[in-house]
Amino acid sequence: MREIKKDKLVAKIYSGRPKLGAAAASELTARIAELLKTREYINIIFASAPSQNEFLAELLKKDIEWNRINAFHMDEYIGLDPDAPQGFGNFLKDRLFSQVNCRTVNYLNGNIDPEEECKRYSDLLIKYPTDIVCLGIGENTHLAFNDPHVADFNDPLIVKVVDLDQACRDQQVNDGCFAKIEEVPTHALTITMPALFKSTYAIAIVPGKFKADAIYHTIKSDISEKYPSTILRRHDRAILFIDEDSASKL
Repeated sequence: MREIKKDKLVAKIYSGRPKLGAAAASELTARIAELLKTREYINIIFASAPSQNEFLAELLKKDIEWNRINAFHMDEYIGLDPDAPQGFGNFLKDRLFSQVNCRTVNYLNGNIDPEEECKRYSDLLIKYPTDIVCLGIGENTHLAFNDPHVADFNDPLIVKVVDLDQACRDQQVNDGCFAKIEEVPTHALTITMPALFKSTYAIAIVPGKFKADAIYHTIKSDISEKYPSTILRRHDRAILFIDEDSASKL
């Protein structure tokens, strides 16, 4: 492992996805244990993407007091079949939530009135302020579904409806989540940039060659909504876990 730092962001570079996933899981486990020393329960937001697979698998091996964790996820398609495996809530349920006993699991619902759902989920995040966010970075540098054209570092909202840009939708095909672009929904619900940024800790897991440009911009480009992930460089306790593939353009 080698390490670089840009502004406040620490980036740790591993030789492959298995080592990256194990290291990120160990980091999360340590932060959970630390917070639970003084808290009855804590609140964690999880990302849903193939980039998280090794990390989530390693988490299942850890000794974690899941019954003291309120779990959330950060985005969801609008109008996708409720049982579709591409649904982000379904992704996390399959890989994590169905296998651990969380205090609560709070799913975004993309099949009811979007504005009412934004209000409901926003109220939950106010009631349960985020302690840790575990996130990925999109090929277009989005965090959650805050694509560059809708990302707002000063967004007054906590959860909002967004339209997905072409690069974001293309990524869903590149990741193997959808067979063709026509199947990818055009709109989604997402937790906004400031709401993600309010977390005490941020753990970003971003392996793979398709993320090399995104990681380059995250570290090298000016901090702006043009490259939303650059905001991680302003977070007081953010760690970026990447591999040689995603770090290849640094």
